[in-house]
Amino acid sequence: MSGAGKKIADVAFKAGRTIDWEGMAKLLVSDEARKEFATLRRAFDEVNTQLQTKFSQEPEPIDWEYYRKGIGSRLVDMYKQAYDEVKIPQYVDNVTPQYKPKFDALLVELKEAEEKSLKDSERLEKEIAEVQELKRKLSTMTADEYFEKHPELKKKFDDEIRNDYWGY
Repeated sequence: MSGAGKKIADVAFKAGRTIDWEGMAKLLVSDEARKEFATLRRAFDEVNTQLQTKFSQEPEPIDWEYYRKGIGSRLVDMYKQAYDEVKIPQYVDNVTPQYKPKFDALLVELKEAEEKSLKDSERLEKEIAEVQELKRKLSTMTADEYFEKHPELKKKFDDEIRNDYWGY
């Protein structure tokens, strides 16, 4: 096998080991998404298996002497010469260097978005807890208790009263 083909098979194998399939599966919420994800994983595993078995092995060398005995050396020499003249082009990867920086930039952007999302999630969970607490206490809460939690509203109401502005 050519060096490039072996490299592709090795990269695919390493990628298969580094993918957190279980972690991604936990993020799915709908049954349709789970089915699509299972299909994707099966397809990835099939391609990865083919790369590891079919394309990562070197072909067995041809035993030309065996064929010379059975067929004749003139015909075998002709085939051997034709076989030796076949040049399999080496794969030159021009795409990866072109897209690798873009991919790395997207990964950085993804990490930043993930961190922002986690911070927003924490903030929203705190707000939900505060609203639920306010909902429980609303029927027994006094204005002073409410203004203690929201001093900016107290200032606004005090300014309205002081300036004799009652909203109409």
